[in-house]
Amino acid sequence: DSGLRFHYVAAGERGKPLMLLLHGFPEFWYSWRHQLREFKSEYRVVALDLRGYGETDAPSHKENYKLDCLITDIKDILESLGYNKCVLIGHDWGGMIAWLVAICYPEMVTKLIVVNFPHPSVFTEYILRHPSQLIKSGYYFFFQMPWFPEFMFTLNDFKVLKSLFTSQATGIGRKGCRLTAEDIEAYLYVFSQPGALTGPINHYRNIFSCLPLQHHEVIMPTLLLWGERDAFMEVEMAEITRIYVKNHFRLTILSEASHWLQQDQPDIVNKLIWTFLKEETTRKRE
Repeated sequence: DSGLRFHYVAAGERGKPLMLLLHGFPEFWYSWRHQLREFKSEYRVVALDLRGYGETDAPSHKENYKLDCLITDIKDILESLGYNKCVLIGHDWGGMIAWLVAICYPEMVTKLIVVNFPHPSVFTEYILRHPSQLIKSGYYFFFQMPWFPEFMFTLNDFKVLKSLFTSQATGIGRKGCRLTAEDIEAYLYVFSQPGALTGPINHYRNIFSCLPLQHHEVIMPTLLLWGERDAFMEVEMAEITRIYVKNHFRLTILSEASHWLQQDQPDIVNKLIWTFLKEETTRKRE
């Protein structure tokens, strides 16, 4: 309904159950490359470029990136693909959107899988009580400034972007599946296009207009995967998330993994997702 054109990459036959993948920042569909290959045998796997990212349309006004718009995008995309429900998987900011879609349109999500992002209510409550998380989320506040954050990312041939994925502090660790030179090149290509950073950063420029939430409960089976060495999100939030899921809830914390979990430990992540998808989770949580 927004009139926007969305870019996605799909694997697996049309007509198989839909698995919809929502990336985080600063990423695009490519961060799900390992999952596109893995799950195409039983699913129609669709990895989106979110509004403002990659080859998807990027409206110019900040207001076009409110969470309400982003949630409606997912509903519209599902219908455009010819489905009324899906397995929904989100990482980082895409995890935030996935939680909200599950809360607002529960009939559309058969199972919810979130990677390294807590329930949004946990995030807002925790950040107010824990200065250490407030500091780790400092970029949320930095991104409220006009134009300057975009400029910072472009300095020294996009050094900040590269270091997010590769540095010792924030990147994929020694025991992870390091990004290749080609992987880094793919990210640089996408984000070095004219204006390519403004849409993604505009997602963050609206965050304070939409939180806290009115509704909280998640009613479908939920899997939360967490890389414990996440430089941006404290692991304590993962366990607290349990109180908002009124169904089967599984939390798996991977001790050697970074924030970029599905790229860092793709084999383990894929195995955990398969196990969760094949479980009969009709029983409600005690």
